[in-house]
Amino acid sequence: MRALDQAIDLAAAFEASTNPYMLLTPDLRYAGMNAAYLAATGMTRDDLIGRPLFDIFDGGPTEQGEENARQLRASFDKVLTTGERDHIALIRFALPVIDADGSVTHEERYWSCSHTPLHDAGGRIVLILQHTTDITELERLRRASAAGSPVSELDMILGGGVMNRAQSVQEDNRRLELERNRLVDMFMSAPGFVAILSGPEHVFQMQNAAYARIVGRDDVVGKSIRDALPDLAGQGYFELLDSVFATGEPYEGKGALVTFRPEGSDLDTRRNVDFIYQPIRDSDGKVVGIFVQGHDVTETVQAAQRQRLMIDELNHRVKNTLATIQSIAMQTARSHEDPKTFAESFQARLMSLSHTHDLLTRSHWEGADLRAVLEHETAAHGPNRIVLNGPPLGLGPAAALSLGMIFHELATNAAKYGALSDPEGRVFVDWTIANQTNRVLTVFWREVGGPAVQPPTRKGFGSRLIERNIRHDLAGEAKLSYASDGFLAELSLPLDKDTQQHG
Repeated sequence: MRALDQAIDLAAAFEASTNPYMLLTPDLRYAGMNAAYLAATGMTRDDLIGRPLFDIFDGGPTEQGEENARQLRASFDKVLTTGERDHIALIRFALPVIDADGSVTHEERYWSCSHTPLHDAGGRIVLILQHTTDITELERLRRASAAGSPVSELDMILGGGVMNRAQSVQEDNRRLELERNRLVDMFMSAPGFVAILSGPEHVFQMQNAAYARIVGRDDVVGKSIRDALPDLAGQGYFELLDSVFATGEPYEGKGALVTFRPEGSDLDTRRNVDFIYQPIRDSDGKVVGIFVQGHDVTETVQAAQRQRLMIDELNHRVKNTLATIQSIAMQTARSHEDPKTFAESFQARLMSLSHTHDLLTRSHWEGADLRAVLEHETAAHGPNRIVLNGPPLGLGPAAALSLGMIFHELATNAAKYGALSDPEGRVFVDWTIANQTNRVLTVFWREVGGPAVQPPTRKGFGSRLIERNIRHDLAGEAKLSYASDGFLAELSLPLDKDTQQHG
């Protein structure tokens, strides 16, 4: 019975209080009020119970009334969001008054109010208690003072100083609240990742969406960084945070590699980040937390790495190309004492090299198809005189360049001395791939219908280039046969050695 008696006593005290009180449900409907509230508003319980607050008090038909209604609603929203009490130092509200003729007018009143959440056993807000104080007379005194009307010193203190300070404090608080909300919005929508850690355990107080994306989880608030992101262990970041907290010295990282394992995934995500750990200090200068800010620069770092690789590869290719050109020049000079014939042969060989370069450029130097290389190097002799037969085969850059020069020499020799020097002559090029475990390419170059073949009296540039490229560059073998009925070249080379083959 004691609990019941206490409840009755509290209800009686609530009803008898000279201060106006009322209770609202979380959807802002009247749930109860005391007699003082009814007297202050000129309403009855039947007028209010169950009705939405803002159906009764809409602020009146003015812009100021709308603004005051907005302030009141914002205070309730804050209570429902934070679960904490909120105060409004000064709010102007027009009360509806029914005149004798039944018309409704609005009487302007000034209030100071507090909104307190009431929780159930589970911590949920079930009611909001509003305590209001009518300070209309104080405001009127303040206005009379400002207008120059005679007011006593005591009235000046109460009506002027107190009201001015209350209004000033409320306006300052409102500006601070707006600024805070603006900063929070900027914080949460910032393109870079941001987080606030507190204490020596580096507990997450806040993180923005960009931070949640990069770490692969959004449930870190309230956890220490070691508990929230255990995948960072062993990467040095925990130790860096400990050092910043202990020394108060900020730390900046550039392009640092960090590995995360997103929640629910079995695969690691590797990112490069620019970041700074900035200590947060209290009013006494003591470090109480760390502000984390940075940007994901993975694409920038990868682009720089690709650029370095491309420059290194370009240097390598240029050196190789220059060495090849130098070798072609020297070998061509040995075979041609006449400058005119030297120039013609040298230019033709450079064009052959250029053709293969064009093919490789189209594939970003990933390689070229064997048939395409053959077609480029024999196109000048007509498509019907050279018959190509073999499966599709992608060659790596080194193999494509070497074979391109070999096919050029074979076609040039055929045009000068072999089957292509006779209108009825033909060249058949067949290729096969043997041993699929350790593949070997064999190319047969066979000439028919040309003049009788005579073995050369000395080894020319073409023969030396074929043998050198096959043996030294491609680790293969070349067999050249000068049968009387037509020249035959058999070239064999391993496909899976280093990077000769692609695709």
